[in-house]
Amino acid sequence: MSKLIDLTIEGIAAGGRGLGFYNGKSIFVPYTIPGERARVLITHSGDRHADAEGVDLLEASADRVYPLCPHFGPGRCRGCQWQHITADVHALLKTDILADQLARLGGLTDSEIEHVLRPAIAAPAMWGYNRHLTLSVTADGRLGLPSTDNGQIIPIDVCPITHPDVLALRDQLDLDLTGIRRVRLELGSDDAAMILLSIVTEEDAPELEADFPASVNLLLPDNEPMNLIGDSHTRYQVSGRWFRVTAGGFFRPNVDALSGLVDVVVRLLDARAHEAVLDLYAGAGLFGAFVADTAALVTLVESYPPTATDADDNTAAYAHVEVIEGSVEAVLPELEEHYDAAIVDPPSSGMSEQAVVALVEASPGRIIYISGDPASLARDVKRLRSAGYALTDAQPIDLAPQTYYLETVARFEKM
Repeated sequence: MSKLIDLTIEGIAAGGRGLGFYNGKSIFVPYTIPGERARVLITHSGDRHADAEGVDLLEASADRVYPLCPHFGPGRCRGCQWQHITADVHALLKTDILADQLARLGGLTDSEIEHVLRPAIAAPAMWGYNRHLTLSVTADGRLGLPSTDNGQIIPIDVCPITHPDVLALRDQLDLDLTGIRRVRLELGSDDAAMILLSIVTEEDAPELEADFPASVNLLLPDNEPMNLIGDSHTRYQVSGRWFRVTAGGFFRPNVDALSGLVDVVVRLLDARAHEAVLDLYAGAGLFGAFVADTAALVTLVESYPPTATDADDNTAAYAHVEVIEGSVEAVLPELEEHYDAAIVDPPSSGMSEQAVVALVEASPGRIIYISGDPASLARDVKRLRSAGYALTDAQPIDLAPQTYYLETVARFEKM
């Protein structure tokens, strides 16, 4: 039942919403900032928490700023959640969310969190940083992004967190979008552009002629890429090294910030010259390629066949690097080598229970876990701690300013 209340925002919650309390319930309000007072409308109420939307801002935070993007806000694009908050405090708020999840879902005490949690590393750029943009096709054949209103697709004409050259490519598109679900635009570190079209059925594959400098690839319904024009891959440079990523493969879009992420992973892993290292969910070999400079053996495990081929190519200079195509759950139990350490970079949903069991049975002395979601990280922290691994470091890194998304590099040591 809808109800108006005056609420003090006391914290920030997972998902980037402000958090207040009323009659013993947690109240979640998007587009608010800790320290503010707002008149809010309760839109959905459960036994212990309720969702609300802001009606009037009674007392504004000094950290509130005017959003840069016209598509930002309630009922508009849901890609950004924090354009109303000054960039200086983004990393601090994300660290608060991480600490809360480690306590509530990970079971860590305040003193344990204080011991392992490091100050967040801020992103090098607050705007124009993403070299990827995935657009969905609206019912009337326009390109847009999901909205906060039940994920409906709304047309967009600007996106300030996307690299301007990617937006320029979008402005040049003149395609018949019949049968196309999504259009992904990518810009390599060499400024070469790619258009990746996700189609509904194989019969929907369009015939194209392009008068702009971009490669064009299809992603078929079975997730198999098919090259139409130009190259089948995009090339990215990280800390002076080039990585090939085939259409459909995963690579973090804030490419210019990845050198900092790699530095943290390599430092916390601290591989020795005699050691064997596992790189699970290895992608195109980003971490494995740098670890290979030190370790005696590096084994990469990647389930997406085109990306496993990329990893092979990207680490071809190292005779002591091997790439195994397959899922972590299937490959780990078959490995006979003992590994001293493991790098784990799962999707944002975290590791499956089967993968955690297989990793624990492999018994590496230390684990470096790269997480894109504090909640799934906290859940896996609890699993690994119960299996005999101590969390010794948690380093948050902000790769997605203007959003609540946070990368964390966690180090575990076998007890």
